[in-house]
Amino acid sequence: MLLAAARRVREAGYRRIDACVPFPVEGLTEALGFRRTWIPLLVLAGALSGAAGAYFMQWYAMGVWYPLNVGGRPLNSWPMFIPITFELAVLVGGLTAALGMLALNRLPMPYHPLFNVPRFARATQDRFFLAIDSRDARFERGGTAELLRGLGAAEVSEVAR
Repeated sequence: MLLAAARRVREAGYRRIDACVPFPVEGLTEALGFRRTWIPLLVLAGALSGAAGAYFMQWYAMGVWYPLNVGGRPLNSWPMFIPITFELAVLVGGLTAALGMLALNRLPMPYHPLFNVPRFARATQDRFFLAIDSRDARFERGGTAELLRGLGAAEVSEVAR
């Protein structure tokens, strides 16, 4: 029922909608209109910048700051730079993934207006919630409430910001 309601709300032109459910619902993200995340591109950019920074740091240290010729080898021999370059790529990529996920999900979020709805305390147990943000271009107090009631909502609550 929630999945059908989410699809109908989306078809009605609402874009700022979200759902809170106690377990994963197949197809709900598509019904809500979620787009692909930017996290993979952020991680790629972070990993490449970490690798480039590590390689440049080693190359500059060995070739310019402290040139030390050991055994007639070249001053900036790239094979010896690979382990640190790889390690920093993984480190910066991982940090970018964690921080990017937090930033894009607007976390940590210690307060959300839905927390004030008494029935929302059961959202992680056995209740399903479909929320439409009042900042949505199609939002209209009476019309949106009637749409939700028409879709079979057990209760429609207006949540103060």
